Amino acid sequence: MSLPKIEAPKLPKELPEIKLPYEELESEESFHTGIISDCTIDNQSGYKVAFDKIIFRNVTFTRISMKEIELTDVIFDRCDLSNVDFGEATIHRTEFRNCKIIGMDLTGATVRNVLFHACLADYATFRMANFKQINFQDCSLLSADFYESTLQKTHFEACQLDRAQFTGTKLAGIDISSCEFTSLGVSMDDLRGCIISRGQASVFANLFGLVLKE
Repeated sequence: MSLPKIEAPKLPKELPEIKLPYEELESEESFHTGIISDCTIDNQSGYKVAFDKIIFRNVTFTRISMKEIELTDVIFDRCDLSNVDFGEATIHRTEFRNCKIIGMDLTGATVRNVLFHACLADYATFRMANFKQINFQDCSLLSADFYESTLQKTHFEACQLDRAQFTGTKLAGIDISSCEFTSLGVSMDDLRGCIISRGQASVFANLFGLVLKE
């Protein structure tokens, strides 16, 4: 199956270095066109803070709560966003590359044209999020929570999905055949139409108490 076509971030060839203010970010504040690199952003909160045409490179985010954050044409490169609260975010044409996003909270987020590549995303929360044109590539998603999410044109390639929660999430047309897991939180109805490998069939047989006959 071909991967979903994803629009890449639209960024100018050259971006100036910029810095965030040390004081608390103001709600509905916006930042445009620049690189933020090699720093720690600590103890910040804000509502509807917007980042447009921004590259975050080697940035650590700690004690961050930015409800309804807006990310457009953004790249996170080798960043640590563990446990950030981006609940109800709007994210478009954004890439997370080689990032640590353990426990990231994207509950209720709207996510479009986003790439997660080689990310450590264990225990990340995507509950009731709406995904369209998304690629998860070479990511660890152990115990990640996709409860009652909407997945459209979403692909999981070579990901670790053990104990991931998909209850209430329709997986019709979703390809997880290259992923590894020994258990998933999913119902038979949710799984209908999901694309799996022959080797994974035994996992689901055990999950639903079925017996495979040689």
